[in-house]
Amino acid sequence: MRQVERSIFDLRRGLPVLVRDAQDSTRSATLIAPLEGMNDEALARLTEHAGNECTLVLTKHRLELLGIEVDDDAACLPITRDDSAASVIDWACARHPASGPNRATRAVGPDETAALTLMRRGLLIPSAITVPIAPERMAAIEARVEDGSLLSLNTGTIADYEQTSPRFLRRISAADVPLAESEQSRFVLFREADGMREHIAIVIGDPEQWADAVPVRLHSACLTGDLFGSLRCDCGEQLRSSVAKIAENGGGVLLYLAQEGRGIGLANKLRAYTLQDEGLDTVDADHVLGFGDDERSYNVALEMLAQLEIRRIELLTNNPSKIEAMSRGGVTVVQRSGVYGRVTTQNHRYLTAKATRAGHWLDHVLGTAADNN
Repeated sequence: MRQVERSIFDLRRGLPVLVRDAQDSTRSATLIAPLEGMNDEALARLTEHAGNECTLVLTKHRLELLGIEVDDDAACLPITRDDSAASVIDWACARHPASGPNRATRAVGPDETAALTLMRRGLLIPSAITVPIAPERMAAIEARVEDGSLLSLNTGTIADYEQTSPRFLRRISAADVPLAESEQSRFVLFREADGMREHIAIVIGDPEQWADAVPVRLHSACLTGDLFGSLRCDCGEQLRSSVAKIAENGGGVLLYLAQEGRGIGLANKLRAYTLQDEGLDTVDADHVLGFGDDERSYNVALEMLAQLEIRRIELLTNNPSKIEAMSRGGVTVVQRSGVYGRVTTQNHRYLTAKATRAGHWLDHVLGTAADNN
């Protein structure tokens, strides 16, 4: 697990890491690198170190924008020595690439799949530059691994990490924090194993007095809306009205989850906002960047509820996916209650896309807000 965590930090710093196929030790290892911070010098260095040509791994959504149809969730595009880093980055995240790559794709292997997993986990653009190590360069690569200048991990470790990391969620600290909507509130902070994300359970009221079905809200963090009152969404209003509603119902829990922008992270959310300003809706903007409709996982929320010994809930949500996630995870959703903010000129298109594209229950406000979270 530690190697995966270290590799995520290296990738976020723009450094490559070495990935090996856990099922085939005879297969050549692969260098993987993020797009962020990539330039011509770094691209040439990858080719030189590995002794092979690089490839660009893209998701199905991104490939469709480039006019490339694939059956799998991702595919690889060859990168030639004539391709600049700027062109490669264009293919990966520009809405209108200057020139589309007119070349055949190949299927992804375990190394490329692992590369995309690491990029998502690091809240980077969901694409990667990969290059297999030529046999004659392997000794030099192994020497770098040995001296600690290059991290090495295998695909099995990465897959296991994705499945098991929520179970390593640790409760770090807690304190009473009176809120305007609920004076009797206690913040309990949980930290994920890799240290990147921290989540907060806001325990409202006296747990001894809670109803059998505890009122619970799963609220994904929204810096722009929750803190600054952005008019592009209704998240801040949802947050505060949820706390008030839970308090009025005798207390319960609001889980404040570090899943900014439906799980794509703040940097990518701002990129998506720019695309929305060009006319795309919130779902299509995420697709342009290579993300799916919703990148969130609620395994962390399930672990937090388990540690708080909550198994029966009244869920405050407009999002059917949250009910499905809780039910799959063994939490009984006894009842659902909607939670809304105002519909404004600035957020109407966003809320409409959530209702029509993601099935959120917003008829009450769109024929009259939404659950970005």
